[in-house]
Amino acid sequence: MKKILLSLVIASMLAGCAGARKKGTTDGEGGVTSETTGSGSIESVAPVDFSTAGSDSGTIEGLQTVHFDYDSSTLSETESEKLAGNAKWLSNNVSAKLLIEGHCDQRGSTQYNLSLGERRANAVKSMLIKLGVKTNRLTTTSLGKEKLKAEGDSEAEMAQNRRANFVPTK
Repeated sequence: MKKILLSLVIASMLAGCAGARKKGTTDGEGGVTSETTGSGSIESVAPVDFSTAGSDSGTIEGLQTVHFDYDSSTLSETESEKLAGNAKWLSNNVSAKLLIEGHCDQRGSTQYNLSLGERRANAVKSMLIKLGVKTNRLTTTSLGKEKLKAEGDSEAEMAQNRRANFVPTK
């Protein structure tokens, strides 16, 4: 009986939270340009670019791709600072969720790079959660060396491929 009562309380709380934000005006293409909050104030909402290129496109203001050293899934201080900006982007885009794609350069086997890409995506997800992003807004995948950003064999080109890319999802 207590479990049922607790479930009902939690469900009603979640339903109340879901109704706290209401959609406001739209841009005519289905994108929301403002929302009315639960307190009645109106907030402007930046349109979200749902391009499959995500942060790699460079067109999503405030959302940046992060890069990794060779054979590493550890975030440097500079890349961690980018993640703080991405966490802020998520707080400004409350309805957006992110798919975090882990990528590698073309060295190594397919299986090894899929594993490394997964570790990179999970490291990024863990850091974003530490920065206050809710787990249910983040998903991960590894593309290993299957979606290269740069095709060349120079160190500079391969460094572009060692990344975690962020794709906004609905």
